[in-house]
Amino acid sequence: MRKLWQMFLGTALLLASGVAAPAADAQAAGTTLRFVPEADLRVLDPIWTTAYITRSYGYMVYDTLFAFDAKFKPQPQMVQSWSESSDHLAWSFTLRDGLKWHDGQPVLAADCTASLARWMKRDVLGQAMAEAIAEMKPSGEKSFTITLKKPFPLLLNGLAKISSSPAFMMPERVAKTDANTQITETIGSGPYKFVKAEWVPGSKAVFVKNTDYVARSEAPSWGAGGKVARVDRVEWIYIPDSATAANALNSGEVDWWQQAPADLVPLLQKNKDVVVTTTDPLGSMGILRFNHLMPPFNNEKGRQAVLQVVDQRDYMTAVAGDAKNWRTCFSYFPCGTPMSSDAGSEALGGKRDFDKAKALLKEAGYNGERVVVMMATDQPIVNAQGLVTADLLKRLGVNVDLQAMDWGTLITRRASKEPIDKGGWNIFFTWTVAPDLIDPAVISALRGNGAQAWFGWPSDPKIEALRDQWLAAPDLAAQQKLAAEIQREAFVSVPYIPTGQFTIPTAYRTSLKGVIVSPVSFLWNVEKM
Repeated sequence: MRKLWQMFLGTALLLASGVAAPAADAQAAGTTLRFVPEADLRVLDPIWTTAYITRSYGYMVYDTLFAFDAKFKPQPQMVQSWSESSDHLAWSFTLRDGLKWHDGQPVLAADCTASLARWMKRDVLGQAMAEAIAEMKPSGEKSFTITLKKPFPLLLNGLAKISSSPAFMMPERVAKTDANTQITETIGSGPYKFVKAEWVPGSKAVFVKNTDYVARSEAPSWGAGGKVARVDRVEWIYIPDSATAANALNSGEVDWWQQAPADLVPLLQKNKDVVVTTTDPLGSMGILRFNHLMPPFNNEKGRQAVLQVVDQRDYMTAVAGDAKNWRTCFSYFPCGTPMSSDAGSEALGGKRDFDKAKALLKEAGYNGERVVVMMATDQPIVNAQGLVTADLLKRLGVNVDLQAMDWGTLITRRASKEPIDKGGWNIFFTWTVAPDLIDPAVISALRGNGAQAWFGWPSDPKIEALRDQWLAAPDLAAQQKLAAEIQREAFVSVPYIPTGQFTIPTAYRTSLKGVIVSPVSFLWNVEKM
């Protein structure tokens, strides 16, 4: 798989290696970076939620044992050295020197094993890894071992997972928190410290440089290499109104707007002091997610009805505007990536059929009940998908209750399994960067493991069995064949609907240097001149 990714990503991703190699002591002083993130920070547990805003917070505060570089190769991060036995069953890891928690205590192997144990209970790839592990334990203060029941070729990939959810390391006392309970402590070992006293949900989150952090000497590349904090302070300024955010960037009140809506890009491009670009080389895919516990979408015919009328062109025009920023992609895996195919795709890419959809809804037992569609107005991507979907459902005769809220509220509420009359929901929307959709091992939304599944809780034993076969597949050809079978089943059971593939512009002042090309907006290595 590593060779495959090297071939796939090619020369374009080498852009990420064009930044200068950091020196561990090259910490800048006296500067504040003002960053407008994609959403409001509400949840401080990057293991409990897959929300990208919390993942980004996690990268500021925590560190990982390994990290993917721009060639999608796992590189050591907190780990100094490791070894693998000839039978691929015994692994040993040693942490590098100088790792400290933000409270000054040393990072120990017991912290790491406890963190991995908690992560494996929640993460989709971590769950598969846990099934393969016979024992995991410290072998010294700075070393630990993992013994497998059977070879697990994706072990390092799991430890290096770049997006939802990365295996962030936490102090043992924190990591022992039940995986279904949110943590509230914010002690990590990463390049920045979270200033909880200055956190104002709905307004601002503040981070300061961790002066004890010892960066690696390698050049930054995606999540790997030296994480050098080149500013003293980072302020996340939450600005839900896009026009206000654009004005703040144009005037220099803020330095970086993480996600610029397509309709405001021309305005920003007129400012010679603003750079508008795309730093994600792979792009994202939109997701329309059903609650499989609530009628009418607890019946697959109800989900198939919506699939019959979704037109990705409508969604992508609303989400990304100019056609150069998007493409239709009738696959559960990002188009142009190794597992993508057209298997079963006529269900999404064929003629849109409202009459068939109405018949399917009737077969599902729908009789005019209220259908709650959750939409985040401070997220242009989510908001656009919500408006398009509400219109489609109304055309199908569905009694739509389109509920507007902010993203922080939505990502909290989507965890509810309560019925509709008690605050439950039927549909929500999100988007996912390509690394989170690249194969059956990592797609949380494609799991069919019921109560343990991602929000929406689909149950599909066939997908689960095929996924197990994929994880054990001996070569790429076998993986691709099984991925196609998984996709065919997904277009029948419809755990969610892919709404298209697109890129998201980012915009920052020309005074910033060192922005890393990556699917994740990392804030280390960024200098403010």
